[in-house]
Amino acid sequence: MTIEFNPSLNDKLFLKNPLSTELGKKIIKESISLMAATGYEQFTFKKLAHEMETTEATVYRYFINKHKLLIYLVSWYWSYLEFQIFIQLTNIKSPADKIKKIIDILVWEDNSEINFGAFDHQALYLIVISEGNKTYLSKNVDENNRDLLYKPFKDLSERISAIFVEFNPSYKYPNTLASSVIDLSHLQYFFMHHLPRLSDFAKTKSPKNIEVFLEDLVFKTLA
Repeated sequence: MTIEFNPSLNDKLFLKNPLSTELGKKIIKESISLMAATGYEQFTFKKLAHEMETTEATVYRYFINKHKLLIYLVSWYWSYLEFQIFIQLTNIKSPADKIKKIIDILVWEDNSEINFGAFDHQALYLIVISEGNKTYLSKNVDENNRDLLYKPFKDLSERISAIFVEFNPSYKYPNTLASSVIDLSHLQYFFMHHLPRLSDFAKTKSPKNIEVFLEDLVFKTLA
């Protein structure tokens, strides 16, 4: 199933909205592909320009640096997950069933039938897993936070937290649990593939096992 999704992201992330032009959309598309292949550290605007057969100056007209570009890509992903949760929970009444659906959505690899249309959702998922924490584990975190650059992540976490409160109104730490579950869904996928001694799922490498673990963690914690 293809769903066209164009979030309104913070305009402090870019110099020119990349979704406003075909060239900008190509920058996003090629950035996802290249960063997923090389990693954030090896990714440069020079390499991106080479892949696009254009100039670095062209890329710099849209983004001031690659860190802002990374935050843009990751924010795009968070916004899409929140959109998916909003849509897919609409007709679900049971808080427990809502939690199960949320966990299913977070472990994105298991939802390959849904894609982002023009963008490679699998590559973006891998970027978020490998590079997502770099968006806020930086010296500029407080400045970026004042500029509301992390709002999509906070919105996603708050939406999940609200479901935890719906399940158990007396639970004291719903925000902490929500942000931790999001992070764990990605960390355990990374550990499963790259640091197997930090995971119990290295043999199967099945995202379904991560879902089972997260359900066990959340329901036992909320209970």
